Amino acid sequence: MKKFDARKLERVAKGFSNHRRIAILFLLNEEPQLSVFDISSTFRVNFRTISDHLRRAVVAGLVKKRNRGKRVEHELTPLGKRILLFLQTLEQER
Repeated sequence: MKKFDARKLERVAKGFSNHRRIAILFLLNEEPQLSVFDISSTFRVNFRTISDHLRRAVVAGLVKKRNRGKRVEHELTPLGKRILLFLQTLEQER
């Protein structure tokens, strides 16, 4: 049996354990390379709140940041895409 890292799995789970973070994952799947301000205006939520959600998703390895001059863009990582597929599967099972 393959050994697993429970703490790493917990970190990943915390990365999508909020309805707003799940919505951000779905949005970044449809529109990659969005900034914090783009996302906050889409959801009409304070940019600091979105920034905190993105930080948690980055720590979990679901989202990566890319600097483009003064602009910081966000996109899903391969793990983020797999988690999104998992969430879509859960949604279909409801």
